[in-house]
Amino acid sequence: MSVVIIDYGSGNLRSAEKSFERAAREAGLGFDVKVSDKPEDVLNADRVVLPGVGAFGDCAKGLRSVDGMLDALHEVVHVKANPFMGICVGMQLLADRSIEHGSHEGLGWIAGEIVPIEPNDDSLKIPHMGWNELNFTADAHPLLNGLPADPNVYFVHSYQFKTVDPAHQLATVSYGGDVTAVVGKDNMVGTQFHPEKSQAVGLQVITNFLKWKP
Repeated sequence: MSVVIIDYGSGNLRSAEKSFERAAREAGLGFDVKVSDKPEDVLNADRVVLPGVGAFGDCAKGLRSVDGMLDALHEVVHVKANPFMGICVGMQLLADRSIEHGSHEGLGWIAGEIVPIEPNDDSLKIPHMGWNELNFTADAHPLLNGLPADPNVYFVHSYQFKTVDPAHQLATVSYGGDVTAVVGKDNMVGTQFHPEKSQAVGLQVITNFLKWKP
């Protein structure tokens, strides 16, 4: 069994790799974790992870610049229906578009758009950065199994995913109003927070993803 973390020039690749390796090892799951920019590795993966840091437009451009990667992602996610996880901007790329520094086309896998966080409290700074508690907004999803009653995770972002279908928003955080923290649809999930930086809660989320059978 293999997990491929996609390298397209954006993401905390080494940190993510180490966290997925640790989660697999401690859960006794026997996954081979690989960071790769090769479409053939993605095609052969049992699970795929798309990280991302920085501006949406730069990440979208970087992903599309890897020859054959979008076709490989379509095959493994939509044809084979293998589990897929987006992290931070990697999650945002699932949307139809982002209005961060202009209008940029996303993958369009989960209907919605990426819009600025606009807290209703002027004392709250943007970006939203640091630890915050998840609030579950949907029926229990396997990605969120076994988390503590007050799961705190680590965020660094200025934009959020506004889903068209409320059922695709699995969790929020409170930051001058509700801000999307987790999205999901079919065999796809995405976290706005960084599970690789979220200590025990993050490792549980990664373990849940590795065990997930959508």
